[in-house]
Amino acid sequence: MPARQHRITRGDDYRRVVRHGNRVGGATCITHAVLHADGAAPARFGFIVSKAVGNAVTRNLVRRRLKWIVDHRLAAGFTGADVVFRALPRSSDAPFVELRRDVDRALDRIAASGARVSLGSSNAR
Repeated sequence: MPARQHRITRGDDYRRVVRHGNRVGGATCITHAVLHADGAAPARFGFIVSKAVGNAVTRNLVRRRLKWIVDHRLAAGFTGADVVFRALPRSSDAPFVELRRDVDRALDRIAASGARVSLGSSNAR
């Protein structure tokens, strides 16, 4: 689980990222990101997993998988963005490898969209 400094916890922050951030679509989740002016600022992540994904057990499984992927990207050096993942219903049936590939692709595209983001390599596992 990401440390508190790497979590988006306030509703206002979620709304700001979703409404004003860059959007990257994927098969299992939609990713919204706002880049920080200071690229060295710690990255923060939020997760939206609605009831459309499944029951509570399924939603928590999807959320835990997303948090694990984010932890590894943070360890690889991903900084400089606020990112919100909105899980799609397909994420509940997707194998972990597919979910990870989708999230890594989205984070790579976010990092490529602005030089202010320090990219933690998706190959660092």
